[in-house]
Amino acid sequence: MTESLRPSGEYENPYQGNQQYASAPVDPEWPPPPAYEPTALLSEPVAAPPKQVRRTRGPVALLAAVAIVAAAIGGGTAYGIQELTGGSDTVAASSTSTNVVPAGQKGTVAGVAKAVSPSIVEINATSNAGSSTGSGVIITGDGEIITNNHVVSGASQVEVTTSDGKEYTAQVVGTDSSKDLALIKLEDASGLTAATLGNSDGVQVGDEVVAIGSPEGLTGTVTSGIVSALDRDVTVSTDEGQQQQQGGGGWPFEFGGQEFNGDTGSSTTTYKAIQTDASLNPGNSGGALIDMNGNIIGINSAMYSAAGSSSDAGSVGLGFAIPINTVKSDLATLRAGSTD
Repeated sequence: MTESLRPSGEYENPYQGNQQYASAPVDPEWPPPPAYEPTALLSEPVAAPPKQVRRTRGPVALLAAVAIVAAAIGGGTAYGIQELTGGSDTVAASSTSTNVVPAGQKGTVAGVAKAVSPSIVEINATSNAGSSTGSGVIITGDGEIITNNHVVSGASQVEVTTSDGKEYTAQVVGTDSSKDLALIKLEDASGLTAATLGNSDGVQVGDEVVAIGSPEGLTGTVTSGIVSALDRDVTVSTDEGQQQQQGGGGWPFEFGGQEFNGDTGSSTTTYKAIQTDASLNPGNSGGALIDMNGNIIGINSAMYSAAGSSSDAGSVGLGFAIPINTVKSDLATLRAGSTD
């Protein structure tokens, strides 16, 4: 229905054009009454002015309500998609719309470091083959931590140090040697800062990234760079005896048909990795590769060193990380206590 609305406070007189007045005053009453009885006309609801006033307010109120609903839906989109799909199928939800970094420091290495460092830990594992040092990412407030399988594989004791210097004992919950992933759980922990897991499917070559870990036991070391390549085939050992730190100072792995940082042995597995030029060194394994919004997009797992001896070992800008979507898809298996 189309109506011609007049300015606020103005409406059409239903009697206009129908009233008959005398040409000259003949009665002291002014204005004179109409020449006919308007009672029947006034009983018609269509002519009542208040209804026109309500119509002018109706669309405004409706638009306001729609705006509020739209805002509520918009704010919950990323979370809703993640919940419905279980996280692993989310299309560019977290990594593009979740901002862990405060607005004033968004897009800065300092902002990312400040926001995410409380979620990164140092891991010291002891086994019959010796000891190893690596890093891990807190994913729940009560102390679930994701790290590399090669950091804790075969460990009889695992000690964890958080960014504030607190020390915890941890138990290995589950390992997956085929993906070089492990889940450990801190004992008697609560109120920890859990990291935000992003979406590695949204990562592009050239994206800026930050790496945080404990290279050479230097807890909370921050480096930065870019994503150099995607879907790199990295091969690592699945044999516990081959997963300890080698003479080159790093973890043995294969890439491009060559072995680096020692012998991987005969039992290996290959996974697709994110390549980065952010500096990674021994001890960064299991730490975080982070986008500039503060979302975890990968778990650092391997670095290339051209050194022939441990004294010359160091990063040359060829590091590799397990995509975080691989981690999310493996979480249920790890939490179920799978070990291999």
